[in-house]
Amino acid sequence: MIYVHILKDVGLWIIFKVVLKHSHPYCPNRAEMFKQHRELGMFLHRTIENNKKAGSRPSKTYQSFIATAGSHCELSFIEKDVRNYITRKVRNVSEQDNAKEFGKYLLRIKEKNQNFLFELNLEGDHSIKNAFWADARSRAAYEYFGDVGLFDTTYKTNRYNLVFGSFVGVNYHHQSTLLECALMKNEDIQSFK
Repeated sequence: MIYVHILKDVGLWIIFKVVLKHSHPYCPNRAEMFKQHRELGMFLHRTIENNKKAGSRPSKTYQSFIATAGSHCELSFIEKDVRNYITRKVRNVSEQDNAKEFGKYLLRIKEKNQNFLFELNLEGDHSIKNAFWADARSRAAYEYFGDVGLFDTTYKTNRYNLVFGSFVGVNYHHQSTLLECALMKNEDIQSFK
């Protein structure tokens, strides 16, 4: 956990406390199972696609990989990775159209309210890479309550497999106040830059 103080007048962030202790034990010999290390190769992609065309459910496809490997411990991915790949592959076409519509929607809001702020970045295939937005009320709240904030990315949307992040501050009554929202395709370091 990192504690930060923001000096708005000079645009500085001061880190005044870092807690490196984990709240739970970790297993270094299974570090390859962390999300950033899990990857499906081309052979697995092709097998998943063929099984999908044949009508096999993702759980059955994953079970076939376990049977081939001898144990789930021998695999470098989990069943959710199979499901996510199918979701991304199947929904890619509608995702492109919906990304365009989402961009148009953000522009319409900006036309109605000049204090609305957004940034939308698309992938090469015109799907959403990341999107950030804050309405006028959230921006005003940031001026008052943005000294300390929490960026929470624990939510996932089911349909597009995008991570939803909320940037939240605390008001004078110790209530959470929404400051900004984000949609991100990945939770990697590049997405947070």
